Amino acid sequence: MTRLSAFSSPGRFWRGNLHTHSTRSDGVLKPEEVCRRYQAEGYDFLALTDHFVGCYGYPIVDTVPFRTNSFTTLLGAEMHSGVMANGELWHILAVGLPPDFAPSDSPDFDPKPGQETGAELAARAVAAGAFVAVAHPQWSGMTLADARTIEAAHAVEVYNHGCAVGCDRPDGFAINDLLLSEGRRLTLIATDDAHFHEPDHFGGWVMVKAHENSPEALLAALKAGDFYSSQGPELRDVYLAGDKVVIECSAVATAIAVGRGSAAISTHGASMTRVELPLSGLDGSPWLRVTVVDRGGKRAWSNPIWLR
Repeated sequence: MTRLSAFSSPGRFWRGNLHTHSTRSDGVLKPEEVCRRYQAEGYDFLALTDHFVGCYGYPIVDTVPFRTNSFTTLLGAEMHSGVMANGELWHILAVGLPPDFAPSDSPDFDPKPGQETGAELAARAVAAGAFVAVAHPQWSGMTLADARTIEAAHAVEVYNHGCAVGCDRPDGFAINDLLLSEGRRLTLIATDDAHFHEPDHFGGWVMVKAHENSPEALLAALKAGDFYSSQGPELRDVYLAGDKVVIECSAVATAIAVGRGSAAISTHGASMTRVELPLSGLDGSPWLRVTVVDRGGKRAWSNPIWLR
């Protein structure tokens, strides 16, 4: 039996948002108010990730004073440096940065000759201990060739709630799945990218499995892939048993397993809490990932299972 580590590792699930902005960059609420609202909404942790550019003072916001016995924070930033194929700067999410992480030469959101590339910046963040994700590929107009260069990334941001409500470009699945099919061992994150100037908050999150709700334990679990992403439904187990993938979850109307290319298998019903899908429907894909959809259209997504 092969079980995703999120469901086999010890601990419990903690709900958190990994992409958030405040008045330290282009958000409309002060850091303490952003933290207060996420805690009041029932989140266990938050990463405040203001834009790491010179015009905002290269902020890695100190959210330690807003931690409580039931709510914690991870230090982070949305970093920008180097140019993509469309001529725009990279957006790279880094969670778990040290507070003295050295800034790139990025005075604003315009590319500057000679500044470090997105790949170099991502690699430097990983070396400093951060969990790094390629942010909102569809919103950024990212090409597959662009994405291939960020070899240090742990994850792809596959759902961005702010991009969903602000421009109907929330998606990172196409880029993610192509990279998986090239052998990249990436995980998937859903986030808010909340700025609080529109209803861009409390729409996508990660459920991280860890033995305690501490920055150190959460960061280690993120790097290990011990989490799943959701807009509402709960995943309770995902594992391979013989020639099937078994999904246990809160009540859903659809369960899907997808793999390389057009490989996919699905089933539909009412209030399903346990589903078995045959691997034969995945056409020999080396990987699969699971999506469940509740009757309101809300989704949850597993990280990939590698079949070979």
